[in-house]
Amino acid sequence: MMCLALGFAVVVAAPAKADTVIVKIDNFTFAPAVLTVKSGTTVKFENHDDIPHSVVDAAGKFRSKALDTDDSFSLTVAVAGEINYFCGLHPHMKGKIVVTP
Repeated sequence: MMCLALGFAVVVAAPAKADTVIVKIDNFTFAPAVLTVKSGTTVKFENHDDIPHSVVDAAGKFRSKALDTDDSFSLTVAVAGEINYFCGLHPHMKGKIVVTP
C-alpha cells in the first residue's frame, strides 16, 4: 500500500476499509454534495459519468488524476475541519467534506 501525507488534513490511501464512505460522481455532480464524517474515515470518490472528472482540494492539499468511467480516488481524512473540493475539469462541480473529531 502506498500512502502519501498531504498537508495536515488528509492522507491518500489506496485500499478501501471498513470506515469508507462513497461519494458518487454522476450527471456532473458530487453526491452527496456535503458529507459529514469522523476523523479517520476514508472517502472514496467513484466516477459514474461517461466523461472524465477529477477531485481537487480548494486549499491545494490533494488532486486526483483524471478519473475515467468507473475509476475511483480515495483519501483518508485525518483532522477535524472542512475540506472544500471541486472537479478540476469542470470547476462548477463542487463539494464539501465536514470532518468531526
